[in-house]
Amino acid sequence: MPALLIADIEVTDAAGYEEYQRRVPAYLAAYDGRFIVRAGSTRTLEGAWQAHRVVIIEFPSMDRLLAFYDSAEFATLKSLRMHAADCRIIAVEEAAAA
Repeated sequence: MPALLIADIEVTDAAGYEEYQRRVPAYLAAYDGRFIVRAGSTRTLEGAWQAHRVVIIEFPSMDRLLAFYDSAEFATLKSLRMHAADCRIIAVEEAAAA
């Protein structure tokens, strides 16, 4: 089943985050990931969540998502991102249709 990586990102270092953004797509493609949402405007409809920069990436499975996220290749980029932004990231596996 497909899985989604959902991130709410507050950029604190624009130059560092730009470098991260430039390098991520090559790693993402190697794990069959594709961007569904890459920033854009947000509007809170309920609750207190004040989203910043929302990114949603789809993978063919939770295994592929976790393989990407935990890979040695991505570790360097994660470190770059962590120095350039405050992030909240979750992984969600799509449920089977009822």
